[in-house]
Amino acid sequence: MKIIIIGGTGLLGSAAAKLMIDQGHQVEAISLPNIPKDLDLPTQMIIHFYDYTVMSDHEIEDIFRGKDALVFAAGVDERVEFKPPVEKAYETYNIKPVERMLSIAKKLGIKHAIILGSYFSYFAKKWSELELEKHHPYIRSRLNQERIALSFADENFYVNVLELPYIFGIQKGRKPVWTIFVNQFKKPRVIYFTKGGTSMVTVNQVAHAIYHAILYGEIKKCYPIGYFNMEWKPFIKKVLTAMGMPKKKIIIVPNIVALYGFIRLKKEYNKKGIEPGLNPIQFLKLMSRKTFISIDESKILRLPDDDINQAIHDSISYAYDIEKLNLDVIEMKAK
Repeated sequence: MKIIIIGGTGLLGSAAAKLMIDQGHQVEAISLPNIPKDLDLPTQMIIHFYDYTVMSDHEIEDIFRGKDALVFAAGVDERVEFKPPVEKAYETYNIKPVERMLSIAKKLGIKHAIILGSYFSYFAKKWSELELEKHHPYIRSRLNQERIALSFADENFYVNVLELPYIFGIQKGRKPVWTIFVNQFKKPRVIYFTKGGTSMVTVNQVAHAIYHAILYGEIKKCYPIGYFNMEWKPFIKKVLTAMGMPKKKIIIVPNIVALYGFIRLKKEYNKKGIEPGLNPIQFLKLMSRKTFISIDESKILRLPDDDINQAIHDSISYAYDIEKLNLDVIEMKAK
């Protein structure tokens, strides 16, 4: 097959590209030019350096022509900060490009499109009583992205959205998103955290999910991706161990206590003039639940087993070294 990946030099896009090239497929990527000098990318991957948000239809068509599958592994998530209105940024980087890319892909006869989304969409649909779409601009944007993407699907154009949870693994030269935990946990003598937990996967597992979605995905389907489920306390213990602080005490507090921390976070956003994609106070209702996903939800995608403990350790250790040694890396941002 001939496959085009939007965001093919990123953490997930490059891992999927390597896997597919190893399987004998031809892969091209559209990427912003600011990639780390020592980035380990497949030498066989052809890279087109463009900003996908401003490309002309003609430029996109030239690259898409003759391809069998499209992977959208770009965009921004809730951790990238924007001034209000934050939904305009999500529209610019996540929604409009997907609508445009899928429209062109379908016109040119591409057979399958894979969109990398968020597991927040899965829980918004599963736990409707939390009204996540109403309270959180980021979750609302991801659901809108899914609706638009799936609207293109038919028997000649398969469209799948992968609803991704916490993902662990590193790409040298890029700042891991998990620096957020390093900064949160390195100073306090005692870690106070909410109850609940999360689903998680490794970068390698996501690469296989992308590839297998192209091979086995149904015509019009969202797949919640989960393999490992872990409560917060044992997870934080693994994070602290990777930081060289395994003896720090972890105390799980009730929501009424945790709420004070989320109120403080909201005030910090207001002070910086930032509109968060996840409303901090409302988000506590979700974070304190066990956002677990059964592997049966994505059984058709044949995720391989992997070492999540090593992936967590590698991710946190690298994030900690970046902060401690002030390493020169590319940070997560819109451009």
